[in-house]
Amino acid sequence: MKKGNIIEVNNLSKEFKIGTEHRDTLKSVFLNIFKRNTYKRFKALDDVSFSVNQGEFFGIIGRNGSGKSTLLKIIAGIYLPDRGSVKYNGRIVPFLELGVGFNPDLTARENIFLNGTILGLTRAEIRRKFDEIVDFAEIRDFLDTPVKNFSSGMYVRLAFSIAIQVDADIYILDEVLAVGDVGFQKKCFRRLDELQKKKATIIFVSHDVETVQKQCDRVLLLEHGKVDTIGPPKEVVKRYRKKIFG
Repeated sequence: MKKGNIIEVNNLSKEFKIGTEHRDTLKSVFLNIFKRNTYKRFKALDDVSFSVNQGEFFGIIGRNGSGKSTLLKIIAGIYLPDRGSVKYNGRIVPFLELGVGFNPDLTARENIFLNGTILGLTRAEIRRKFDEIVDFAEIRDFLDTPVKNFSSGMYVRLAFSIAIQVDADIYILDEVLAVGDVGFQKKCFRRLDELQKKKATIIFVSHDVETVQKQCDRVLLLEHGKVDTIGPPKEVVKRYRKKIFG
């Protein structure tokens, strides 16, 4: 890897097979029992290359279906690419599907220990950080409530508050703050700013281009799975808006 880079994405490509026939009833299954399923190929990413500097707040924008989430999942190791490679230095914490390790029947208190352990925190670390997690999530009055009774906003607040306690070199966020209220979003970005000052790297995907323009050091614009442009936030957001609105 080149000096100063913490992530290098080289010639990344990823395709998915999408079924062209809908067999969503028992009758349709029996009528087509001997008929082979047909598929079409969707290229989510097409020869994508870029690098991210250590300590950078790096934004990724693009229309729905442009490949943003697929790209993040490959960087996080959730998907394997068909071609190309991702190299990185350090530990990654992905904020992609927050709360995936929660047990809905357990209380918030119990899920803090469960999810924290899944994310790699020791029980001693969780006990030490417990009050900070609870206060950050603003759920102290609901500690003994099963999380299945939480609103979507409370659920995300709790999940984010646990995950942000994990020490990492790279944090990957995909629209995870869209559910929280404005006050909570501001608090999250203050926390991310603190992490960035400690040389943590943030990769941030969002449709909120105003926030992208405000928070990011550089921005990548994806278009139909390809890199359209990479550059200063103001210029890239302007190009993105021109593509959408003409």
